[in-house]
Amino acid sequence: MSEKNFAHLSLPLITAETAPVDVRGILASVQLEVDCIPHMYAAMANAPGLLEAYLDSTQRFRQESSLTLIEQEVVFLVLSVVNDCPYCVATHSGIAVAVAKAPPEVVEAIRAGKPLSDTKLCALVNFTRAMFNHRGRLSSNELNAFLAAGYRQTNVLDIILAIAITTLSNYTNHAFQTELDDELRPFSWTQEIQHARNGRSS
Repeated sequence: MSEKNFAHLSLPLITAETAPVDVRGILASVQLEVDCIPHMYAAMANAPGLLEAYLDSTQRFRQESSLTLIEQEVVFLVLSVVNDCPYCVATHSGIAVAVAKAPPEVVEAIRAGKPLSDTKLCALVNFTRAMFNHRGRLSSNELNAFLAAGYRQTNVLDIILAIAITTLSNYTNHAFQTELDDELRPFSWTQEIQHARNGRSS
């Protein structure tokens, strides 16, 4: 089913001026930091608890995870691809390249669903997909391969938190069919376009 055939919410995108009092300060801080309110945040602000849960859990993941910034973006990008969320794929592609300084070939491989040449990151990609696909019910082989690549058991919990975070973001974007912010357009992605590109390169 194409995206246009899915229902989407008609709630407005909230601004710092129209926001409920309990999230007005949050949106104002975001706008001050990045010079805009990302469309996803504006959508989430219709439910203050949703926006606050997303921002708080993301901040704690960033601060408390022992995963490197590149590894964090790999996890978020993998989950956004398997959840088929164009907005979050574009977001985390941009962060991976511009902030985490991830090699472009790593980002492109994840977007295309292709294996990575970096063996440790490849193990992270495979394990993250397994966690998502099996709903956390892992085989001993899957867990052992992840640990053998140099990761810790606590990183399993990091990935569980990332799954929770991307559930909040991806499902919000599905419900709103969130339009890309202008700065994300160079990183636009859809499964249909990616499949077409993969077919041309095979």
